[in-house]
Amino acid sequence: MTDIDVSRRALPLLDLTSLNDADDAASTAALCARALTPRGPVAAVCLWPKFVKQAKAALVDTKVRVATVVNFPTGSQPRAEVLAAVRTAIGDGADEIDLVFPYVEWLRGEKVKAATIVAATKAICGPKVPVKVILETGHFTDMAKLAGACAEVIDAGGDMLKTSTGKIATGATPETARVLLEASRKANREIGVKISGGVRTVADARTYLSLADSVRGASWVRPETFRFGASALLDALLAALGEAPAAAAGATGY
Repeated sequence: MTDIDVSRRALPLLDLTSLNDADDAASTAALCARALTPRGPVAAVCLWPKFVKQAKAALVDTKVRVATVVNFPTGSQPRAEVLAAVRTAIGDGADEIDLVFPYVEWLRGEKVKAATIVAATKAICGPKVPVKVILETGHFTDMAKLAGACAEVIDAGGDMLKTSTGKIATGATPETARVLLEASRKANREIGVKISGGVRTVADARTYLSLADSVRGASWVRPETFRFGASALLDALLAALGEAPAAAAGATGY
């Protein structure tokens, strides 16, 4: 794939993301404006729960979905707080929920406890609001264990497997992305994959698009099933397509 081919494919798959402590109403407005590019809209914006209402209003009558994060970034918030945050986000109009899997608990053997929060979140979201489960793959050194976590997330009702919060040193890697893609392929229902954490360049996008094509097939790769979680990536894609950088949105995420 040429840079232009990669950029044309990747742009509509992008969850344009900002999850920074300094985010405010102005940066949220700028993020939403960036999502509507001269080459078409991105798939979604992903931001803090407190900005969901603003983003929904800014993106009304567009195809851009609004995603937000819960149990973020450590996956260790009390269950009641997480589920309350999910309910509030849905009430504010969130189209998608990115839930951090309790990976620390799961890795120390508390697997049922970790999986139940996925099921409880999906029960609140229902069939129309996808739950994208962040596995924080950088903390998994054993790929068999990562595959096991993916299987449990799927069994618990998760709709999409996501690599990283972007808040630890190791984000997405081809090795861990392949595990998620293989788990998606083996599932008995449609399971998506979101690649996030360190995806910044056209070359990065090419790596993961090629991997998804090889594991799932090019026709499977579409916004409903495959996403990139990034912010810096957008300008790289636009540059490859001959466009000026998108309007700045302040500090960027991922």
